[in-house]
Amino acid sequence: MTRFPPLSRTRLVEILDKIKDVSVAVFGDLCIDIYWDVDMRMSELSRETPHFAMPVVGERISLGGGGNVAANLAALLPKQAYACGLIGDDWRGRELIALCKAADIDTSHIVCGMGLISNAFCKPMRRGISSTIYEDPRLDFANVVPYGQEIEGAMIKALDAVATKADVLCISDQLPTNVYGAVTPRVREHILKLAASGLTVVADSRDRIGEYKNVILKPNEVEGARAAGLPAAGNINEYAQAAAKLSAMQKCEVVMTIGADGSLYAFEGSVTHVPAFPVPGDIDICGAGDSFISGFSLAIAAGASRPEAAFFAGLCSGVTIQKIGATGTATAEEVLGWFDKCK
Repeated sequence: MTRFPPLSRTRLVEILDKIKDVSVAVFGDLCIDIYWDVDMRMSELSRETPHFAMPVVGERISLGGGGNVAANLAALLPKQAYACGLIGDDWRGRELIALCKAADIDTSHIVCGMGLISNAFCKPMRRGISSTIYEDPRLDFANVVPYGQEIEGAMIKALDAVATKADVLCISDQLPTNVYGAVTPRVREHILKLAASGLTVVADSRDRIGEYKNVILKPNEVEGARAAGLPAAGNINEYAQAAAKLSAMQKCEVVMTIGADGSLYAFEGSVTHVPAFPVPGDIDICGAGDSFISGFSLAIAAGASRPEAAFFAGLCSGVTIQKIGATGTATAEEVLGWFDKCK
């Protein structure tokens, strides 16, 4: 295993500048994250039920899942960022479209299905007399009933259209197996055909990373080790073994994130360790993988080598994990600022 040295500032600026000429798309499970701030000091006992109400005093809505990948792509100011996926004709879908448009993300390739449910993760954040904030169990909106071949056909048509415009396609295959997301087996098969025809595809999947071939895989260490059939807990050398095995099994390039230790790039039997700068203090890893796949995909489309792109992506994640309580994004200015601080 070789070790990749940090990029120079000159090279980093060059990659950021070339990103401005890149068009990029994300396809997959577009979601919104909703935070409800609840102040229990204002609560009253219900007259109808033996429960205290949860008074919502604030609401924050942001892009999540594949939507957060799109937000991270757009934050680095490419020529154009496209979001492609599936929503329902409901208020959550309308919020998602509005958030995308506000971030200058093209939404013309998003399929809207009547009667379908737009993905949302709702998080009530409760507080009382003390300053402690308690997160209640999350409320999830998702499709639990199959939506049929007509919707699948519409998504495949949208994929074909966006593939003609994008230099690189990110896949966000994140929903669990008991719900019906955008990346069905039929849709995944079409994605692999697009990759085989020459489109650069970078795929991230929480549960199904082992079902992708001939693309660039972006698992984290747990997902990658599980797909390779190896223990999920280990050291860098063991994770390097998992990345190499996964690459050989799937005939794919693999860029595996390994938390604070950075990432591993594996292909054709060789593995390169790409360290990350340590982040002091409190961190919030929610959305770190979205930042990584976005930065990596834009960098390779801008001409960076795979290890260079992994280092750049690590900088993007390093920025966003410092944003507590939010699935944040990293701008070019923030990436440069974080690099300068660490160097």
